[in-house]
Amino acid sequence: MKITYHGHSCVHLMDENHSIIIDPFITGNKLASASPEDIKVDTILLTHGHGDHIGDAVQIAKNNDATIVCAVELATFLGWKGAKTLGFNIGGTVHLPFGSVKMTQAFHSTGYVVDEEQKIVYTGMPAGLIVKMDGKTIYHAGDTGLFGDMKLIGETAQPDIAFLPIGDHFTMGPDDALLAAGWINAKTTIPIHYNTFPPIEQDPHQYVKELGYRQQIGKVLEPGESWEV
Repeated sequence: MKITYHGHSCVHLMDENHSIIIDPFITGNKLASASPEDIKVDTILLTHGHGDHIGDAVQIAKNNDATIVCAVELATFLGWKGAKTLGFNIGGTVHLPFGSVKMTQAFHSTGYVVDEEQKIVYTGMPAGLIVKMDGKTIYHAGDTGLFGDMKLIGETAQPDIAFLPIGDHFTMGPDDALLAAGWINAKTTIPIHYNTFPPIEQDPHQYVKELGYRQQIGKVLEPGESWEV
């Protein structure tokens, strides 16, 4: 499997036959390492309905005839925009050509802001995702604070790789993300959701160093960097 990080929470997973992207916030993301036109995928996964996670999902879906897989309410909303969608909900698993995706809880807010109408559209509960693909189990926590059931996610899913937010302000900060990493106990933990905006500026290398002090393996992926696992 090849993993490419495009900055913020955007993670691109590829095996020999499939290509999926999670939370493709590219346009407007100063750290983005690609343009929406560069992204070639068959599936798009979304953790929740904030603009910095929906991002370019509809355009990418239309460009690739790809399916957006996300919470039911968000799937309905994006379907109204002309995207092909598949909705599911927390605790559920969907089986797809590349493998499967299980939706877990996350503790965060939700809603898509329509500035011109001064309106916020409810887009379902925020979530984390457990992706099984190419013999690997990947946990993408989405946007979340620390919560105790991360221990259960670690025990039941036993992830090979965990993507955890460290930015603070809107999500866990580094200290809580260290606790989360210990509870989840993935073979490798990769920090996400940092440095995109001033309120979430953090040092991911220091976070990974702190993981090492706790006998855990962490890895920083710079925007645009790929890793073969």
